[in-house]
Amino acid sequence: MKTLKKLLTLATLPLAVMSCSTDDDPVANNVTLTFNNTFENTTIVLGDASSSTATVNTSAEGQTHHFSELKYVISNIRLIKADGSEFPYHVNDLDNGAIVVNQSKPETLNFVMSDIPSDEYTKIKFGLGVKTDLNTLDEARFPNFYASAGANDTEMHWEWGTGYRFTKIEGFYDTDNKTLSVHTGSTIEGEEGSYTQGVDAYRDITLDLTTAANVGKHATTITIKADFDKLLSGKINTITLGEGNATPSTHTANNMVLYVDNLGGDGAADITGMFSITSVD
Repeated sequence: MKTLKKLLTLATLPLAVMSCSTDDDPVANNVTLTFNNTFENTTIVLGDASSSTATVNTSAEGQTHHFSELKYVISNIRLIKADGSEFPYHVNDLDNGAIVVNQSKPETLNFVMSDIPSDEYTKIKFGLGVKTDLNTLDEARFPNFYASAGANDTEMHWEWGTGYRFTKIEGFYDTDNKTLSVHTGSTIEGEEGSYTQGVDAYRDITLDLTTAANVGKHATTITIKADFDKLLSGKINTITLGEGNATPSTHTANNMVLYVDNLGGDGAADITGMFSITSVD
């Protein structure tokens, strides 16, 4: 009888071990997006007109340039599973699902997405900018994002409109360090009270991960390179800076779209823009 009891006990042990293992497996974990802003493969160092340490880039047209300020908005983040289905991350909540990436503030170069369901993810989608239905300076609805983008020294909003800037680049170009100032964002048309959408500068980015992100037992870090060599030397447009397009006060909405398509793609022939995945850890 004792022998039978021992056999029954041994037979149930694997089931107990399997049960414990399953209970211990997390159902969610964090995914961190790390942004590396570069000129080609060199991480950008900011600097003023006389800086000897700022990273200097040369465009396809031979123009040298460097940046003193570099900011852009990432929102509407979705992780794509191996079966093609999407996991949206606070896509309608700018407070929790959007960030202003600011090269002068290292803490903004890492965006932690919490409680991502355990699964295998093979792609990521995100917006460069803010989609139309959320692109208003709504302090009451999104106080945290408003504080980080619209109400302090970040100045990621249009003075004349109700929406956010999507990218804000300040710097200098040519050997005499003429002012470079490129701001992008959606525009409006009409009069106050009856505004309609003008230029839609929001761009949806789709990137294949270098290896599948198996979220679960371990947190995952996805490193995304944003190559600002594409600002002037993009897949869509090659731009030469001059009097008509070097500052927002002079370049037209049509000129702005040239920069937008270089940085974010045109949504058809190019859905990656300046972005690429360099690692998944």
